[in-house]
Amino acid sequence: MIRKFLYETGRYLMFLRRVFTRPEKWRLLLRQFMTETDKLVLNSVPLIALISVFIGAVLVIQTSNNMTSPFLPKMYIGYMARESLVLEFCSTMVCLILAGKIGSNISSELGTMRITEQIDAMEMMGVNSANFLVLPKILSTTILNPLLTMMSFVMGLVGGYLLILMTGIIKTSDYLTGIQFAFNGYYITYSLVKTAVFSFIISSISAFYGYWATGGSLGVGRSATKAIVTASAMILIFNLILTRIML
Repeated sequence: MIRKFLYETGRYLMFLRRVFTRPEKWRLLLRQFMTETDKLVLNSVPLIALISVFIGAVLVIQTSNNMTSPFLPKMYIGYMARESLVLEFCSTMVCLILAGKIGSNISSELGTMRITEQIDAMEMMGVNSANFLVLPKILSTTILNPLLTMMSFVMGLVGGYLLILMTGIIKTSDYLTGIQFAFNGYYITYSLVKTAVFSFIISSISAFYGYWATGGSLGVGRSATKAIVTASAMILIFNLILTRIML
């Protein structure tokens, strides 16, 4: 098992070495970057926005139900919802969701190209297929997914606010005061850095398994499953490491 792990790690690092080479045409890289941005990042906006709104509302309900003491100011409901969103949900949980959506997309796309011999044809023409196909995906997700984190944070707070308007469980003024109370801007930086690292993990690991897929259509499915499981596990591991380093 250890031998297999070291073997796969070595293949992964050699794969990244091929990916991060100088592009032959920068204009073509930019064009591919815009295409992957639309496919991988912009198409994820509705899903992340919907989930964030409901999670924000749920956090407000759970926090208010656990703050029954009359000695605790109600503004702490907004404060706790904000801290939960910015520290964990908007980075770690969102990226675990994206590991399923983006990871399966990348892995299945490259896996299909591998089993239909499109990648082999590119190699025959002298094209660095790893660089051409994978680099735009990694760059677009790593650079732009942190914007999804910011959007998730805002939509989560909006979801909590809308719930308060509809139910009146606390005053909206208390909620707004709570989300401004003792705000630490460094937590935003921490969350954005985590998202960038997690996005690199998702895109690179998914591309690796898809690029080397074998076994026909069933092999594509297996590679997508391996990519999602491995990326999710690595996200949890690096979440612990980054939290220990940055906080």
